[in-house]
Amino acid sequence: MTTNSDATTANDQEVITNDHGVIANAADTAPHRAHGSAPGPADHPVRPGRARPGPADDERLRRWRLVLGGDSAESTGCTLTGRDAAMDGALTALYGGGGRSGGRGGTNRSAGLGASAPSVARWLGDIRTYFPSSVVQVMQRDAIDRLGLSALLLEPEMLEAVEADVHLVGTLLSLNKAMPETTKETARAVVRKVVDDLEKRLATRTRATLTGALDRSAKINRPRHHDIDWNRTIRANLKNYLPEYGTVVPERLIGYGRAAQSVKKDVILCIDQSGSMAASVVYASVFGAVLASMRTLRTRLVVFDTAVVDLTDQLDDPVDVLFGTQLGGGTDINRALAYCQSRITRPADTVVVLISDLYEGGIRNEMLKRVAAMKASGVQFVTLLALSDEGAPAYDRDHAAALGALGAPAFACTPDLFPEVMAAAIEKRPLPVPDKEAPR
Repeated sequence: MTTNSDATTANDQEVITNDHGVIANAADTAPHRAHGSAPGPADHPVRPGRARPGPADDERLRRWRLVLGGDSAESTGCTLTGRDAAMDGALTALYGGGGRSGGRGGTNRSAGLGASAPSVARWLGDIRTYFPSSVVQVMQRDAIDRLGLSALLLEPEMLEAVEADVHLVGTLLSLNKAMPETTKETARAVVRKVVDDLEKRLATRTRATLTGALDRSAKINRPRHHDIDWNRTIRANLKNYLPEYGTVVPERLIGYGRAAQSVKKDVILCIDQSGSMAASVVYASVFGAVLASMRTLRTRLVVFDTAVVDLTDQLDDPVDVLFGTQLGGGTDINRALAYCQSRITRPADTVVVLISDLYEGGIRNEMLKRVAAMKASGVQFVTLLALSDEGAPAYDRDHAAALGALGAPAFACTPDLFPEVMAAAIEKRPLPVPDKEAPR
């Protein structure tokens, strides 16, 4: 027979499974347990002849109370006061049921965020007070998803209270066309902060990595000693091998040149701006601005859905690039690649980077023919399923496999790996594919 207490515990276990990534971290709780092992009062029974739980047990119950939610009589019997009660209130407002069955605490309580920007702004201020930034960002995303708060992001007082991150920028971009003029400047300030932070994190390493790759791609025949490419030099002088000395006499030296300030490579970033690619659009725009700042690269940035837009003339400001995109809509990769192909003037010195989940709404066979033609002409073609920290999204596996068969492996790439991928493409060496099971 299942008692009410048993039923409550079962519901609480389900909540841990669904929401533990946010609530457990936010409350700084005890380590997660396996499914079916959430604690309750039975974990610390008070039996005749035994002492009551000590301070360590009370602290453990307090943490689990924050994880499980519910009234003080539920699960743990632990009563929260002061800061703990305020933390629990912020969590309950978001995870307390709010139109979803099986919400935090397993009760039928509704979420406490009403449809008004001031109340949501106060809640955002509360969670920034009680939880670390990484947790705040997750809770904000959950609030948008669970409670339908996207429309409230169109109000300036709401935007001023949020913790800005890449995902929030993606949401703002998807709302760009509906955004009133009174909100646009605030939204641009939020996007600007995120973009500036990303540039500080990524720009220096990207420039250093690609400058080295460009230097090494410029081969000269009279190198200084520390610029000699020994592998190429030995291969070029094998005919001068002296068996009696067991060595090669290098009559011809091949080395790495120092890239001059003229353009050495052309880079075309072709970015799918469908809704699922929001984070990738943000990162690609930042990288596009960084690449455009390098004199030895000629960078073009193209975004597409069923239409194609060339945003190259806005690359000096990635915020302008981002507000020039329109997240959502269909996808026509073939049309986008046709445009990119028409802009290639030096195939052997061109790198094309397609960033897309490969769900093609255009002509599949034509798309593959264009990729094959570009590669046959000498273009280095890179396919990224995503450019983000989240890994590969859902993607068209048939198209990924077909591109892999053409020698254009499709894989998800993190922002930290992107400079290495570009360096490998510039030097025409194998790409550093992170997932060995990714389609090739």
